[in-house]
Amino acid sequence: MTSTDPATEPSTKPGPADDGRRRRRWGRAAAAAAAALALLLLGTRLSLLPGLGDVFGEETHDRSGPAVLKSIQDMSRYEAASGNFQVVVDLEKDTKYVPDVIRGSRTLYVGAGTVSAYVDLGRVTNGGVVVNEDRTTAELRLPHAVLGKPALDPDRSYAVSKQRGLLDRLGDFFSDNPGSEQAVNKLAARHIGDAAEESGLAQRAERNTTAMLKGLLESLGFERVTVRYGTGATGRS
Repeated sequence: MTSTDPATEPSTKPGPADDGRRRRRWGRAAAAAAAALALLLLGTRLSLLPGLGDVFGEETHDRSGPAVLKSIQDMSRYEAASGNFQVVVDLEKDTKYVPDVIRGSRTLYVGAGTVSAYVDLGRVTNGGVVVNEDRTTAELRLPHAVLGKPALDPDRSYAVSKQRGLLDRLGDFFSDNPGSEQAVNKLAARHIGDAAEESGLAQRAERNTTAMLKGLLESLGFERVTVRYGTGATGRS
C-alpha cells in the first residue's frame, strides 16, 4: 500500500532574502537623499569660504539691448532748489465679505525721492527785462517758481513687509503682476509731491534765483537790480 504526500504550494510570505533586498533598497534611497541634502548645504556654505565661492556662486548676465534716444528737449529752466523727502506708505486692499487670509494684501513701503523747484526763464515775456539808459539799474519780471515731478530713488526706496492672502499668493505664483509695486510707487510719489508743496520749496527757489540774478548783473556793473515774480499760485509742472 502506497501513501501519497499532499502537494506543497509555494509560500507567499517574504523570506529573509526579500527582507534583506528591501532594506538595501531603502538604504540606497536614504543615502541618495542624504547626499543631495549634503550637496545643497555644501553649495550654500562654500560661498563663505575664500576662493571657493565661485564654484556654486550665482552669476548675473546683463543681456539688455542698447538704450535708444527717443527725443531731446531744450531746457531754459534754472533749478534753484531741491528737496529730499521720505514717506512710509501703508497700502491695504480688502475684498468685501472675504477674509484677508483668503483675499487681500497689505504693503508697508518706504519711499524716498527728490523734488526740484525751478524758474522757467524761457517764459519771460517782452518787457520782462527793463534797463535804464545808463545801464545802472535793471528790473526783471519772472514767472513764479514751480515744482518738478517727484523722482523716486530706487536705491533708497524699499518694501518693509508684504502681507498677501492665499488667492493673491497663487496669482503671483502663476503670473507676474507688478501692479502692487506700481501702486505703492505712485502713492509714494503723490505724498512726496504734496509734502513738497507745503515745504516752501518754491519760495526758496525764487529767493535763490533772485540772489543769482542780482549777483550776475551787479558783477556786470549794474548798481540796482530788482527782481519781481508774476502773480498766481505756484504750481507743479
